[in-house]
Amino acid sequence: MPMLMKHIRRHKEKHRSDTIGWLRAAVLGANDGIVSTASLVVGVAAANATNETVLMTGVAGLVAGAMSMAAGEYVSVYSQADTENADLSRERAELESDPAAELRELTSIYVGRGLDAALALQVAEQLTAHDALGAHARDELGISESFAAKPVQAALASAASFAVGAALPLAVTALAPRDQLILSVSALSLVFLAALGAVAAKVGGAGVGIGAWRVTFWGALAMASTAAVGSLFHAAV
Repeated sequence: MPMLMKHIRRHKEKHRSDTIGWLRAAVLGANDGIVSTASLVVGVAAANATNETVLMTGVAGLVAGAMSMAAGEYVSVYSQADTENADLSRERAELESDPAAELRELTSIYVGRGLDAALALQVAEQLTAHDALGAHARDELGISESFAAKPVQAALASAASFAVGAALPLAVTALAPRDQLILSVSALSLVFLAALGAVAAKVGGAGVGIGAWRVTFWGALAMASTAAVGSLFHAAV
């Protein structure tokens, strides 16, 4: 038994779900940075704007987009955190006012997961003695450390990844000749999107091919739409 306990204490695993919070925000930010900036550049370029106007528009889009992503992600995730904290406060009050009922509730959860009633009660009692609120947060409310809302982390990850993503089509805009600007930005942005989708899928443990395809498809659709609008109006915005 001592050797078993020693082995249990030393055994650690790293699961992909541990990275889901920052990965989602980072991928979303980078994807939006590439798609929105490339689409903005292509749309304005299609309206026959000058190189300087196109580049300035792209830079403005980078700054505005990064701030918008940060603010939106912060508010969204903070709302989730507020909900989680409200649920935890309510659960804490219930544990103080009627611990017996909460113990029965926890026991019924474990019975529902396949334990017999006696073992479920024993597990519930031991987990309650160790950390009652933690047990109810995890098993009743579905709140765990891996998935807990982290507003600041999500906001910073989104803003930084958006800026990095937006910088890629902007670099192409600054370097490409005017007569090849639309083609260069569109083609290389699709390459960037495919690479992003593949890396995100690889990190998340999903299929690389489908991950690359889905972001590339939507990116191509966005750029084609803005190019059509720019060509339709045929005037600098």
